[in-house]
Amino acid sequence: QVRLVESGGGLVQAGGSLRLSCVASGRTLSSYVMGWFRQAPGKEREFVGSIRWSNTYYADSVKGRFTISRDNAKNTVYLVMNTLKPEDTAVYYCAAGFPTIVTISSGYNYWGQGTQVTVSS
Repeated sequence: QVRLVESGGGLVQAGGSLRLSCVASGRTLSSYVMGWFRQAPGKEREFVGSIRWSNTYYADSVKGRFTISRDNAKNTVYLVMNTLKPEDTAVYYCAAGFPTIVTISSGYNYWGQGTQVTVSS
């Protein structure tokens, strides 16, 4: 069984930055696709970005502002978020799996509990 724990969320002003971490336990995740999703109040969960080995893919809404990386030695994936906007406010989740299509949440097997990111204007 894989357990994912996110951290690093918080309150930040627009234009600021945050780094989220997702630490995995129970299994080495170096071969897994790791995804980041977010869910704002009243909205569906949406894809943010993913990393497969060292290859990354991002949603258009965050491309150029967010960066995903992984440290296999620490079994950890990071989401660095720069130039944050109020519309980035959401609960951010990391996920692990072998999705056929990385943007679809149902393709991931394991999920963290989420971390709140709030961007004030």
